Formats: sequence, C-alpha cells, structure tokens
Amino acid sequence: MVFLTRLFFAFLLSAMALPGVGRAAGERVLRVAVLENSPPMAYRDAKGGLTGFSIAIMGLLCEEMRVSCEYHVTTLDDIVDAVAAGEYDVAAVSLLDTPERRAKLLFAKPYFRSLSLWFAKPGLQPGQSGFRIAVVHGSAQERFVRARGWDLVGVRTNGELAEPIRAGLAQAAIIPMSSALNLMKMPEFRDLGLVSTVMHESELGGDASFGISPARPELKEQIDAALERIKRNGAYDRVNSKFLPFRIN
Repeated sequence: MVFLTRLFFAFLLSAMALPGVGRAAGERVLRVAVLENSPPMAYRDAKGGLTGFSIAIMGLLCEEMRVSCEYHVTTLDDIVDAVAAGEYDVAAVSLLDTPERRAKLLFAKPYFRSLSLWFAKPGLQPGQSGFRIAVVHGSAQERFVRARGWDLVGVRTNGELAEPIRAGLAQAAIIPMSSALNLMKMPEFRDLGLVSTVMHESELGGDASFGISPARPELKEQIDAALERIKRNGAYDRVNSKFLPFRIN
C-alpha cells in the first residue's frame, strides 16, 4: 500500500511538470516570443519576472482575447525567423515594417511609434569613415548601417549597446528612442560623454507592430480588435504612463 501511494505521488509530480498541465481544460494558449534586456520595453524586474511596455501590452491583449500568454525569451536576431517558422505565435516586440520582415510575418496594427537616435563622441557624424557603430543584431538599425557599408559592432540586446563604446570597440551607436531614454538614466552611460541627434531616415523610425506567425492568420484580426479595445477603455494609457515618460497614443 505504501509503495502504491508513493508511486501515485511520483506519477502526479511528473504529470504536473508536463507542459500545459495545471491549465484549465480547453484553455487557449499563445506562444509569445519576447525580449528580456530591452528596457523599458521588455526586461526583468527585481524579482526576475518579465515586465516592460511591450510585455504589459501583450498581457492586456491576451486578457481581451481570453487566452493565456506563454512567454518565451529570445533575441531580436532570432525572433523573426522563429515566429515565421511557427515556433511561436506572436513576437511581442516593436518591429518596424520592413520588406524583409513583411515577406516572413503578418503584422498587427501598430501599437507604438519609434524613432532612432545617433549617439557618438563629439564631432563624429553618420557616414564618416574610420570608426565603428554599435547596433543590435537583427534590428532595423543594423540593416540601415549594413546597407550603407559602414563599419559596425553588433550586440544581442539593446541593453548592451553602451558596452562596445565603453570598451573602445565602437565610437557611436544607433539606438531606438525608448532604449536610449533608459540608457540616459544610467551614470555610466552619461559618463561616456556622447552627443545625441535624432535620425530622420525613414528606415529608422515609424510605426512599430507585433509580428504574427503566418501559420496563425486569424490572430491578426483578434489582436487588432483587442488593441482597439484597450485603447478605448484606458488600459493602454495606464501602461503607457507606467513605463514611458511620454505619450505615444
């Protein structure tokens, strides 16, 4: 009897560890790809939980659609191909709509408007030769720099963009506005003595959207409708105020 009891509990514990166990029967689950080192859009809080503007907005959308968000951390250089391949259903990342991405993904309605900032040592201007520019692998900023044949140093996350400059490997960086605002709060970044300039090139700014797997085309209409609802009911504005020091809606 004792042996059977132990066997039952061992089976129960094993079953609880299986993916999906513990969810209500029939509960719809979205596999959502996110970043974890791109504050204030996506990052880990003091307790290690995922948070940030993009993740909070995705959470609201899942609530509106009555589905469960199952978050999977990845990096920007992997996220588009992984969602395109159906590994994830949604990329909860502020993706600019480029021809390359449009060929692979569906795009939800824009939820954010982005622009990019040039940070460099005084006197260094975009297009000058003889120095390197830090960008995130897989980003619109990397695509922009490569298209012009400029020398670059790639990093995997927005939170790492200051490191090549601090190490002397790069002398400038092109940084999304939201990430730049977060970096500018840090004394170690301010101590680099960089000068910032808004970059007005169309490839580096504009409406940003969540990406959707082409294997789940029905999600576009559902996410678009949910986004409109959270904008109307005030939930979007509350998240905006919590994570960003400016209004984007």
